[in-house]
Amino acid sequence: MKKLCIFDFDGTLFDSVDDVVVCFNKALTIYNLPTLTRDEYIGYLGGNIDDIVSLVLKDKNTPENMEIIKKTYLDFYDSSEKPLSVPFPKSHNLLRELQEKNVLIAINSNRFTYSINHFVDKFFSDIDFFQIEGHNLGFPSKPDPYGANKIIKNANVSLDDVIYIGDSITDIETAKNIGIDCVIVKWGYGVKTDWENDYILDAIDDFSQILDYF
Repeated sequence: MKKLCIFDFDGTLFDSVDDVVVCFNKALTIYNLPTLTRDEYIGYLGGNIDDIVSLVLKDKNTPENMEIIKKTYLDFYDSSEKPLSVPFPKSHNLLRELQEKNVLIAINSNRFTYSINHFVDKFFSDIDFFQIEGHNLGFPSKPDPYGANKIIKNANVSLDDVIYIGDSITDIETAKNIGIDCVIVKWGYGVKTDWENDYILDAIDDFSQILDYF
């Protein structure tokens, strides 16, 4: 039985892409740069903010463009009420059930830590997360195992006691780089090849299936 469950955030616990689309397209429009569709943005998620901005700008990803679009996007996003970002159905119930089983619950994401904390405080205030490790400037981002390794070290559990729950190849590679089990969810922003990856234990359709590991 697993003791520590590390969740990715966007595409796993939270459906957050639509506010990203709105704020990125506002930033791009200001500087007369091409906007993107929702599906295009989904294909570019998973990395840290610099990775995403570079992909969004495509062949216009000069250092100058990257810096101004990143700053403008973050200004829009941070000041937005983010009305379109909500937990996936059943996510809260699952977290409560894991908590009742005394499972350590953590988050490891390429979203900035302060942004994760905003949503956790708003939607998951009754969940006692063991640790939240988002991306912090100056430190490695996923698939580097830096953040997840911090969680595991602080939890003082063996690698066999840990499971990583995510939705994309970034999460698979993160788990693989640590040497822990990984389960991929199908309701997020991943693709079929992620669901068929040889490394994962399973690709699941419902939050309740996560309980099978506890």
